Amino acid sequence: MTQLDDLYRRVIMDHYKNPRNRGKFDDDTVTVDLNNPTCGDRISLQLKLADGIVEDARFTGEGCSISMSSASMMTEAVKGKKLDEALEFADKFSSLMKGEEVTFDDYEDLEALSGVNKFPARIKCATLAWNALRKGIDHND
Repeated sequence: MTQLDDLYRRVIMDHYKNPRNRGKFDDDTVTVDLNNPTCGDRISLQLKLADGIVEDARFTGEGCSISMSSASMMTEAVKGKKLDEALEFADKFSSLMKGEEVTFDDYEDLEALSGVNKFPARIKCATLAWNALRKGIDHND
């Protein structure tokens, strides 16, 4: 294992053990519930969207370290972004999952998930939260 692989593994496990933005909002939000029947991952994503911006994001759910870490990273990455910027992040993340070279200047933790593309069955785990984000933004239009 390379030092980079070890670093990526530590980043993923940190987000899994210490998830950012885990929880629910009490007030009006866009809520998207998705699951991955293949492995049992499930997420409930809540988005506070106003004036074309993702003001805040939180999630709850259960799943593997990949799905929960990806949800944690995604909520961190898109907070404060314009909706089109959040969707661009989602597109870049999809490219990363296809094995394409992508850099996330604003939120480098996402690059820790680059190795997931070597395990096709795990790609759905990593993209679950991102699919919820897309659905939530589309629902808002």
